[in-house]
Amino acid sequence: MRMGRIRVDPVLVQAVIAATLSFAHLHDLAAAAGQDGWKAWAYPVSVDLLLVAAWHRLRTGGAKASAWCWFLVALVASLGANVATAGLLDLHDVPAWLRILVAGWPAVAFLGGTLLAHGTRTLPEAPKTPTAPEAETTGRPETEDPAAPTAPELPTAPAPAPASASVPPALVALARKVADEHRTRTGTAIDTSTLRARLGVPMPLAEAIAAHLT
Repeated sequence: MRMGRIRVDPVLVQAVIAATLSFAHLHDLAAAAGQDGWKAWAYPVSVDLLLVAAWHRLRTGGAKASAWCWFLVALVASLGANVATAGLLDLHDVPAWLRILVAGWPAVAFLGGTLLAHGTRTLPEAPKTPTAPEAETTGRPETEDPAAPTAPELPTAPAPAPASASVPPALVALARKVADEHRTRTGTAIDTSTLRARLGVPMPLAEAIAAHLT
């Protein structure tokens, strides 16, 4: 059975070497500042964990400014230990201010790790559910299908004219006399409403009489 080759990432190897050297420098500086035993090994662990927590928040979180702040704090602590142990500092005679910084680092690392782990994160927005469009006001009920064919509207037939009723000749003669008096007095032909009022007959009968006068 043929086994596949194991690919070695040179960038990952370089990162492991750099982390190991930085880890050792932090341990040496903590030991020189009076943190002996297991405490000297805990200092580089806290610095590296703070770096990882800040990097994770930069990748996944929303508080970019806070993440960058704590990332720079951990980076300065790591670089400071590397520079200090490179021969620029006498590890047998560590100044008091450096001992104070080393002693206060656990509280700073605890605060930064807590804020990064339990800070507010920006959650992705849930996709909006599309809502049904509002029914357009078309004068038809909402249940009616607009695409359904509708029956054409039939034109309204005009109302039939009233049939000429049988009018007695005497009534026609009286109406003609009334119409002549109205023309003499006003100079215009009498209308149906006035004729109906003068004769005191219903409107259909007045219209039938007016038809005989024309």
